[in-house]
Amino acid sequence: MIALLAALAMQAAEPPPAARACTAAEIRDLTTPSAQPYRLTCRAALSGATVPRRVLIEGPEASGAGLDCGGGRIAPSGEAGPRTPTVAVWSRNDGGVWRRPAGVSLSNCTVVGNVRIWGMGAGGSMHDLLASSRTADHTRAAQAAAPLNVTLSRIRFEATGTIPLYVGPGVSGTQVIGSTFTGRSTSTAVYLDAESRGADIRDNRFDIRTGREQIAVDGSAYNQITGNRFVLDGRGGIFLYRNCGEDGVIRHQTPSYNQITGNIFSGANWLRPRTVVVGAREGRRPYCAADAGYPFGSSVDDGDGAAHNRVADNRTE
Repeated sequence: MIALLAALAMQAAEPPPAARACTAAEIRDLTTPSAQPYRLTCRAALSGATVPRRVLIEGPEASGAGLDCGGGRIAPSGEAGPRTPTVAVWSRNDGGVWRRPAGVSLSNCTVVGNVRIWGMGAGGSMHDLLASSRTADHTRAAQAAAPLNVTLSRIRFEATGTIPLYVGPGVSGTQVIGSTFTGRSTSTAVYLDAESRGADIRDNRFDIRTGREQIAVDGSAYNQITGNRFVLDGRGGIFLYRNCGEDGVIRHQTPSYNQITGNIFSGANWLRPRTVVVGAREGRRPYCAADAGYPFGSSVDDGDGAAHNRVADNRTE
């Protein structure tokens, strides 16, 4: 618990960036249909208007940017996917240096499709992430490159097949508060990827059809998942593991120092409820050997290494 509080205090110590209010012309552009994503670098307050295009919040110039939909929808035409998310909060590679946005907020919106928060490898190229994972200081490097302190509040996620919220490698300080997950995902509802840390997932409702567990904590640490309600429909709830070797990327951090408390699960499989599973994989994947040959992380140990997690006061109905 002390370690968790120290980690959160370290994130809070960085003052939030400020952004100017969007102009009337920028609001018109944001709410005008286009095949190109809108690059948001200001704070937009809408009164229920639909945003009919994808939104891209990228690089340090977008720090402090925000979108309050006022109950409206972000619903671009075309199918949302990992490389074409409805809302992307991405770092940008400038001459080999990843430069991130910080202090971004999204509130009072229905998001049709997905939100993707990503540092190294944003946009689809995994070369930098793969190369960094082969160095001893990868966790620090991934966190320094990734978006920081993104807040998603009162969001209705309407998933259309892909994972509605993906928190990528090294992303720190993500908050998901008072939101609802609906629709369908062939995978999970929320994915916390390797080397990420300090997410606060609180007071949300998960009523979504998933192909897997609701929340994956894959080599992610110091997270708080509390006060949420999950309708499982026979699927798993919250799984903690380390996905060794996937795409050859070495996972350095273990899924440790997480707090999973005060959640309510309904519709669990009565033979194998699997509401919270700490150490869900322990290397049981055919690609675990793909990251072999290095003296750290999952390259030397395929186990999940989950430790110092607190799972308490959860209820199964």
